[in-house]
Amino acid sequence: MTLIIKIGKLFLKFIYLFMKLNKTQNKVLFLSRQSNRVPLDFRLIIEGLEEENYKIVTICQRVESTKGLKFSFVTNILSSMYHLATSKVCVIDSYSLPVSILKHKKSLTIIQIWHAMGKIKQSGYQTLDKPDGRSKKMALLLDMHKNYDIVVAGAKAWNHAYTESFNISEDKLWNIGLPRAAYIHNNLKEIQKKIYRRYPELKTKQVILYSPTFRVSKKSSTEDLIKNIDYDKYILIITSHPKHQLNIDNPNIYTSSKLKINIYELLTICDYFITDYSSLAVEAAAINKKTYYYLYDYEDYIKSNGLNLDTFKEFPKLTFKDGKKLVKNLQSGEYDIESFKTYKKKYLPKNFEDATNKIVEFIIDKMR
Repeated sequence: MTLIIKIGKLFLKFIYLFMKLNKTQNKVLFLSRQSNRVPLDFRLIIEGLEEENYKIVTICQRVESTKGLKFSFVTNILSSMYHLATSKVCVIDSYSLPVSILKHKKSLTIIQIWHAMGKIKQSGYQTLDKPDGRSKKMALLLDMHKNYDIVVAGAKAWNHAYTESFNISEDKLWNIGLPRAAYIHNNLKEIQKKIYRRYPELKTKQVILYSPTFRVSKKSSTEDLIKNIDYDKYILIITSHPKHQLNIDNPNIYTSSKLKINIYELLTICDYFITDYSSLAVEAAAINKKTYYYLYDYEDYIKSNGLNLDTFKEFPKLTFKDGKKLVKNLQSGEYDIESFKTYKKKYLPKNFEDATNKIVEFIIDKMR
């Protein structure tokens, strides 16, 4: 396998030499492996660039597996390579093979905005050779997270996690937050009205939103939460990770797939947000949503993946292993608001509500 990858890299680099002979255009390229649709962060940046006379290219394809080098995967790589060779700016939100392994023109600026506004769980180079992490041998072979000029990050409290995860120096970090956090903060009331028009019943009770993160080796546990909630007083919405769709047959429970509303907009209508290791907690804090951490597999997760933020130590009154105890605390109304305020102050970037404008202005500057 190692030899095949090395030969493949040499082949792509050879092709790219000829692609770079094409003239650089006034073009901004957006690459994502997170979704087959254009992600919200990309859409917001593109909207900000509408008044500029730039060519906008989006290549978004979720890659579940590259085994067998499927035709769509190959065409995606070649198309990405051509546009990298002819663009002035490239924006990505995840690892991109052609971005990392190729030698680009000096005129190309690569902006990594990642797909989280913080790093509660470890990732990238922090998890090499861990059960739920990447193979160190493969990560080095594929030049994981190379060639970034700027990495858009959350608050400075996360900087150590970003530098370790991407294996970069701190001077490449830009602590401004993500466009989607700015979007839900600045348009909170409008988003709520839009959702309530479609689902007026969501306004009749307090809403609990549960969003577990993706696990490679273990499925999410929902039963302890589901069976202990008082559905006369609360509505429960559960979101699924794209790699792990939850099938729940319970008339009292809504799922994000049934509602057809993205997770960031769902945050605007919840009264309580429950997660485990997801950095969605940072977005929830940005719009003052009371957050709980349900860490039923805490010891196993530390061994298999690892954490940058141990909420048991920093926010013990907001963190639970037992779902029944969590729900009891939530329904009692005894929320530790002081811990929540501390979380916001420490882990939210300053002036994050202007993130989209800052990124747009940065791109315009690079295009000129």
